[in-house]
Amino acid sequence: MTVIARRTVPAIVLAGAMMMATTGCLAGENASAVSDADTAGAWSTDTLAVDYATYNPLSLVIRDQGLLEEALGEGVTVEWVQSAGSNKANEYLRSGSIDVGSTAGSAALLARANGSPIKVVDIYSQPEWSALVVPAGSDIASVSDLQGRSVAATPGTDPYFFLLQALETEGLTIADVQLQNLQHADGRAALDAGSVDAWAGLDPIMAAAESESGAELVYRNVDFNSYGFLNATEEFITEHPDVLQVVVDAYEEARQWALENPDATAELLAEVAAIEPAVATTVILERSNLDVSGIPGDAQLAVLEKIGPVLVDSGAVQGGQAAIDEALASLVDDSFARAATASP
Repeated sequence: MTVIARRTVPAIVLAGAMMMATTGCLAGENASAVSDADTAGAWSTDTLAVDYATYNPLSLVIRDQGLLEEALGEGVTVEWVQSAGSNKANEYLRSGSIDVGSTAGSAALLARANGSPIKVVDIYSQPEWSALVVPAGSDIASVSDLQGRSVAATPGTDPYFFLLQALETEGLTIADVQLQNLQHADGRAALDAGSVDAWAGLDPIMAAAESESGAELVYRNVDFNSYGFLNATEEFITEHPDVLQVVVDAYEEARQWALENPDATAELLAEVAAIEPAVATTVILERSNLDVSGIPGDAQLAVLEKIGPVLVDSGAVQGGQAAIDEALASLVDDSFARAATASP
């Protein structure tokens, strides 16, 4: 395990004792009960299930440093569940396997539009984590060359939505390629084995493919990458705002630490993702903007408004554009991030 010096976490430590101030306006009718419980030294739940993912560096910092366990103490058991992709995080949230999970913004929008009761409570990064990848020496030189070719992607994730948007730039749709539904790591393996012609990649696996296999990024577009969203179920938001505030506070603390310690953050990513340190450094320094406000709002919704019609045209949204519009109007809960960033 990487040994990383911990910083003092005043916002987190105060969260339980001062929840009347930080969550009274969040819990609605539950505010009084939650505040009374906190005053008595107890939390509103004795368990917290939260995900960690290699595409979410801040989750790795929080887990490695034990920030949640330290803040919540023995009163709350923290369960860490690894998410292999946004689709898996959304599955876990929908099934109740986790209370808080990290996805791409596009995946959160799709889940909400299709009825999953989640809201984004924090932004963990503004990444360029998706691109279209081909093996070394490929005859594919542009998006138009993908027509009729086999492409690996993970539906329900940002790389898949990246693929949809990229195809649209050339007047193509997903029906114009032979989609191979593979989880991210399996997509990279299929590309290496020559089983597919291209792959809608995700970092850090994508950066490893470049370094280790000579794979090439045939199409990049940072505007087609949505932000990293930290999501919680509506039930957890309503019933356990005190514990959720601790999670969001931890994210803000981890962000500041990661910005001050990029090399150590890359070292941690390399360890968890089992990739070379140089590859992890590329991901952290060149493709992960962690210096972004954690408060979700207009900037993220503007990106999702562009992605929405692409999702509708692909047939991925059961209720069409009306469901997208409703999801956009109800997806964001910025109160926890605002409280976290306002903490001294």
